[in-house]
Amino acid sequence: MRHILLATCAAFADGDVDDQLLIEPLAASNIDASFAVWNDPSVDWSQATTVLRSTWDYTLRRAEFLGWIAAVPALHNPAEIAAWNSDKVYLRELARAGVPITPTTVVRPGSSLELPADHEFVVKPSVGAGSRGAGRFLPSAREEAATHATRLHDAGRTVLIQPYLAEVDDAGETALMYFDGAFSHAIRKGPMLTGDTAHDISEASGLFLEENITPREPSAAERAVGNQAVAFLVDRFGEAPLYARVDLLPCADGPVVIELELVEPSLFLSYADGAADRFAACVAARA
Repeated sequence: MRHILLATCAAFADGDVDDQLLIEPLAASNIDASFAVWNDPSVDWSQATTVLRSTWDYTLRRAEFLGWIAAVPALHNPAEIAAWNSDKVYLRELARAGVPITPTTVVRPGSSLELPADHEFVVKPSVGAGSRGAGRFLPSAREEAATHATRLHDAGRTVLIQPYLAEVDDAGETALMYFDGAFSHAIRKGPMLTGDTAHDISEASGLFLEENITPREPSAAERAVGNQAVAFLVDRFGEAPLYARVDLLPCADGPVVIELELVEPSLFLSYADGAADRFAACVAARA
């Protein structure tokens, strides 16, 4: 029987409930899968193929995480992909390749900060997950937004400034799941930032905010953008990643990528019939 390690974090040492759905279909493929905490020094990562799953605290200790993924012998998604995707400045590369993204301004620590004066906007760290550290501001709250950005800069974080796309308030966000480059299923995520708000980036604030998730059938336009993003990955890295989640927001000109999740995304396997089996089959093929 082959063995696979599903990398997780200490807060979810037994894995997220969604990832636990993989154990049975993997066993049916003669694979023994077990969860292991990514920064547990007692784990021998050379004993099996490792699949990144709920390593949700990595943004709080990114340098340590990048060192760890570089040392894992057989990792999916590979270290090159995970390291690239761990900082959202990758959005600029997507834009240069013609993939529609939410307009994004990158402001590194020490750079001058210019905030929009004519529309609602979001200020967030380029390294983060689960909306932690993200703030939504009206133009009239630019002083509060500047304070939030300064707080992020003082913590050594690069800041992203993006327009708040109000269409998400009604339509929500769409997340498309791809396994080995093939579309599997999609979900709707309710809007995360409501009113003028800024979420803490400290570990005490939790690993992620509570999400409102329902199944969704993506539109043809959403599928097209998702496919375009995955095609970019194949061109960029030479093959499709084991898993990819393409997060889209609606806007007047069509759907745009708000995030491309390749490190440790929730894959919402319980929200679509056969999703766990499909993903397990792809994992087994890479073992």
